Amino acid sequence: MSETATRLLRLLSILQTHRSWSGAELAAQLDVTARTVRRDVDRLRGLGYPVQALQGTAGYRLGAGASMPPLLLDDEEAVAVAVGLRTTSGGTVTGIEDASLRALAKLEQVLPSRLRHRLTTLQQSMVRVAADSPRVSSETLLTIAQTCRRHERLRFDYTDHAGRTSRRDVEPDSLVNMSRHWYLIGWDVDRADWRSFRLDRLSPRVPTGPRFTPRPLPDGDAATYLSRRLSVASWPWRTVVTLHDSATELTDRVWPGMGVLEAVDDDSCLLHIGADSPASLAWMITALDTDFTVTGPPELIAALRTVGERCRTATRDAPDVITHQVAPATVENPWTPPM
Repeated sequence: MSETATRLLRLLSILQTHRSWSGAELAAQLDVTARTVRRDVDRLRGLGYPVQALQGTAGYRLGAGASMPPLLLDDEEAVAVAVGLRTTSGGTVTGIEDASLRALAKLEQVLPSRLRHRLTTLQQSMVRVAADSPRVSSETLLTIAQTCRRHERLRFDYTDHAGRTSRRDVEPDSLVNMSRHWYLIGWDVDRADWRSFRLDRLSPRVPTGPRFTPRPLPDGDAATYLSRRLSVASWPWRTVVTLHDSATELTDRVWPGMGVLEAVDDDSCLLHIGADSPASLAWMITALDTDFTVTGPPELIAALRTVGERCRTATRDAPDVITHQVAPATVENPWTPPM
């Protein structure tokens, strides 16, 4: 490859880092003169790359063109894109499978042999277990994303978990992907409250509604709001548990949708949690493997006592292998949720 062609590829790689560069900076990076940089920029423009000249700064930036120009990726970027495309082809969004596989085929065709070998090794070792998760069309996803960005009301038909249908008028705020489901977070105009909606259960109506002024999200951000709603608000059995460990220490043990931690101090935190039965609540709380205190509801206290008695019965004749003492969890009554 000629010296000029090599330099053009390097210049293009630098410009694709999504920031502006002054002519002097580019000259220093390429170890050439500013005049050579100007000539190389003109060559890239002649090849169809929209290199923009920045007014007042004598700088350059690679802009968006009418078509997708070739990209230069380093080794790590190429492998990351290939793995992402392979995963996307079997993900929760429909309508992009063929496009993902076509893009992956193009990328693998031009990968250097060393990278192709690494990627082949990785793919041969990967085992994907298909999950029975609802899928959302890419068209629906993009339509809703546009209304979020433009702050336009979204009208749609919705079917809830019980099979009841309704027509909704919502000020959309965010799209959240959690536990292999897509959710829309928005302000329900008719109910005058924030709501979450499964995307696989809604059908957008066109045209969209009028523009609106965005409202501040509850709980500070969409992910925290959705986690709290899925883990607490939507369940028939709910409680607040005092955990005798810091929220920082327990964060990794609380899976998405399980519950929401609220820090108290360095030695304790509150867990807001919900489930379909007291037995399920007892299972999730004890699964955290830490000391805790509950004050209700009474059905949860009974479920915990049942679990405790069951464990004592199961180990009554077992050999003593305990190597250290662990303070038992405290169960109090009556139920008065911690504040």
